[in-house]
Amino acid sequence: MKEKIHDKENFINVSYSDQRISNTEFDSCTFLNCDFSGSVLSETDFINCRFESCNFAMAKLSGTGLKDVNFIDCKLIGINFDHCSDFLFAANFQKCVLDYASFFKKRMKNARFTNCSMKEVDFSSADLSGAQFGNCDLSMAVFSQSNLEKTDFRTAFNYAFDPGANKMKKAKFSSSGLAGLLGKYNIEIE
Repeated sequence: MKEKIHDKENFINVSYSDQRISNTEFDSCTFLNCDFSGSVLSETDFINCRFESCNFAMAKLSGTGLKDVNFIDCKLIGINFDHCSDFLFAANFQKCVLDYASFFKKRMKNARFTNCSMKEVDFSSADLSGAQFGNCDLSMAVFSQSNLEKTDFRTAFNYAFDPGANKMKKAKFSSSGLAGLLGKYNIEIE
């Protein structure tokens, strides 16, 4: 049982910067223009929550539950999502900056990433089957031993990874993105 429970509340312009939030549950809450930068979120659950224009830069997640959570226009730089609870983990991202984040070994079937900057994100050993990367910048993102079956990369760009090091049955790519899959062969494509 969580110590504090917030249900269907709106949090607007609240600063949690460099604070610790622990053993708390937020159910069906909306966060608008909130600052979580440098905060520690420990054993806290966010269920069916929406974060819009929030800053999570360098926040630390430890056993944090993200259950059907939507991030819109948020800054999530350097977040280790792999430290989140795996139980019912489900998060979608729209117009977010996720640079240097990690989803190592995360199960994210059917996740949606839309118009996001995802530079150097680590998706090693993640299950991204059925995920969509719509118009996302995946510069230097790492996909290794990842499940990318039925994943849609058709409008993503700047990705480069080895298809042989990932499960990729029925993954979708545009012809302009094929060069990022053939980089290890050191061939020229015109």
